[in-house]
Amino acid sequence: MVGRYGVDELTRFILLLDCLLMVFSLLLRNSVMNFICIFLILLCYLRMFSKNYSQRFKENQMYLKYYDRFANKYASVKYAIQQHGIYHIYKCPSCKQKIRIPKGKGKISITCPKCNKQFIKHS
Repeated sequence: MVGRYGVDELTRFILLLDCLLMVFSLLLRNSVMNFICIFLILLCYLRMFSKNYSQRFKENQMYLKYYDRFANKYASVKYAIQQHGIYHIYKCPSCKQKIRIPKGKGKISITCPKCNKQFIKHS
């Protein structure tokens, strides 16, 4: 492997996707999926044995950019779901800033930290 690119995150993702497609291919007995699986395996080998470091690095960086965007969106949704049981999330009527208020406090006056506007909500 001296002088070759090797395995990176994109190659690992393609191999994982290929394994999942192989399982579905075995269950569905679809020849088109078999060809897709073979193509993905060949793509992984071509990436691993490539000597074009700069192009493989650019491809991996693009994959990581999209992966991070997806992971951040997933983490924010997961965090919002966890907070939903403990807090109410209200938006300020004037500036639309999100404000987190603990549940079970009754009717309270809320002051927006951004614009200092006060409004009354049920918690």
